Amino acid sequence: MHFKARAGTKLADVRLQGALKKLQGNFVKGRADRVAELDNFPDIRDAAAAIRDRALANLDVWLDTFERNATARGTVVHWAESHDDVNRIVREIAAQHGVRKVIKSKSMVTEECALNDALESAGLEVVETDLGEYILQLAKEPPSHIVAPVVHKTRDEVSDLFAEKHNAPRLTDIPALCREAREKLRPHFLSADMGVSGANFIIAETGSTLIVTNEGNGRMVTTLPKVHVAITGIEKVVPTLEDVTTLLRLLPRHGTGQSITNYISVTTGPRRAGDLDGPEHFHVILVDAGRSKLIGGDMQEMLRCIRCGACMNHCPVYQSVGGHAYGWVYPGPMGAILTPTYIGLENAPDLPNASTLCGQCSVACPVKIPLPDLLRKLRERQFEQGLKPWHEVAALRAWGWLAQHPSMYGLMTRIKARVLKAMANREGMIRSLPFGGGWTDRRDFPAPAGRTFRELYEESKSKTN
Repeated sequence: MHFKARAGTKLADVRLQGALKKLQGNFVKGRADRVAELDNFPDIRDAAAAIRDRALANLDVWLDTFERNATARGTVVHWAESHDDVNRIVREIAAQHGVRKVIKSKSMVTEECALNDALESAGLEVVETDLGEYILQLAKEPPSHIVAPVVHKTRDEVSDLFAEKHNAPRLTDIPALCREAREKLRPHFLSADMGVSGANFIIAETGSTLIVTNEGNGRMVTTLPKVHVAITGIEKVVPTLEDVTTLLRLLPRHGTGQSITNYISVTTGPRRAGDLDGPEHFHVILVDAGRSKLIGGDMQEMLRCIRCGACMNHCPVYQSVGGHAYGWVYPGPMGAILTPTYIGLENAPDLPNASTLCGQCSVACPVKIPLPDLLRKLRERQFEQGLKPWHEVAALRAWGWLAQHPSMYGLMTRIKARVLKAMANREGMIRSLPFGGGWTDRRDFPAPAGRTFRELYEESKSKTN
C-alpha cells in the first residue's frame, strides 16, 4: 500500500491541506452539535452497538430470513463470495435484460469490486450520479472519503475540471456548479436501463434494502430504470425496521453532522400492480469478500461498522494526509483495520501503524467499535507473522533486553540523555535525529535536559530533604 511514501507526498500538498480543513468545520463540529441534541445519547449508542452485535451473533439466520422475505416480495437474491463474483453477476443481469447504460448511486462495495471498470470492459456505459462520485469519475480518481468522496478537492479544482470536461465557461459559484452537473446528469436518469446502488442496511423482517442520501439521485437510480441492482456486504443485515430507526438516529449525526438525512429510501421488491414508479426487476447481491472470516474472531467487532466516517473525520492522521494515502477503498482508522483483514495483512503492512492510538476514533464511533484495540491486535499479528522490518524487530528486542536489566538500562539512558543534549542547537532543539528522520524531517525535536528523569527526581528529593 506504500502508506509512508504516500503520506509524505500528501503532507507536502498545500492544496490538499487546505481542502482537508473542511473536515473540522463541517463534520467534527457538526457531529458534536448534533449529538448534544440527544439527552440520552449514551443509551442510544449502547442500543445501536447491541443491535449490530445481535445481527452478527446470528448472521446466517438473519441473512436467511432476509432472503426468504425478499424473495417472497419478488426480489432476486444473489450470493457473491468474491469481488469477481459480484462483477460476473451484474454483467449477467445486464445481458439478461439488454442493458446498455448503467447509472449508479454512491456505493463503497462497488468501489471494492472495481465494478465500473468491469462493466465498461463489457461495453456498457456507466455514469456515477452522486455529485462527488461524478466529479471523481470525470477526474478519473478514486474516492478519498466514504461519505464525502471529493473532500480532497477545492472549489477551484472542480471549476477547472467542469470547464475542461463539459467544454463550457468556467463557473466558480457552488450553486451554479451544482446546476451544471444536474443538467449533465438528468438525461442519463431518463435513458438508463439499469440502476446500481449500495445499501446502508438490509432489513431481515421485511426483505427490504435501505439507502440514506442527501441528493435526489439515489431515488432516481433506484426507481427510474427498469432494472435495479442493490449491492451490499453481508454484515449490513439488521433484524427489524425498529432496529433501523435506532441506527438512523446516529448515522447522519456522525456522518455529516445532520439531525436527519434528506432522503431515506426503503425498497421492498420490484414494482407491483398499481405502483406509480419503481423497477420492473429488483436484484440484491449479498457480498462476502472476506467478511465472513471475521465472524467469531478477534476482529468481529469491526463488522458493527455502519460506514458513517466519524472515525476518519476525528483521526489526526487522516486529517493530515487524506484518504488516498491509505491506498484502497477504506481510509482512516476503519480502513487501517478493514484493508488488512480483507486483502491480507502482508499486503498492507503500514496501515495498522498509521495511527497515533489517541482513541478519538473509538470515542466518535456511534456503535462503540474499539478501534485502537483492534489496531493493536493487528500490530501483534504483524510481529507474530514476521511482517515487521528487521531493524524494528531488532530494536524492540534490544529494548526488551535492557528493560529486564535495570542497571544497564539506567546506564544507557544516562548516556543517551547527555548525547542528545550535546546535539541541541542554541534554542535547545535537535534539527536532525539519527535513526529518527521521521521525527525531524519536517520539525525540530526538543532536546532533553541532559539528565534522566531518575537523576532529576533524586536531585529534587535531596533538595526537599
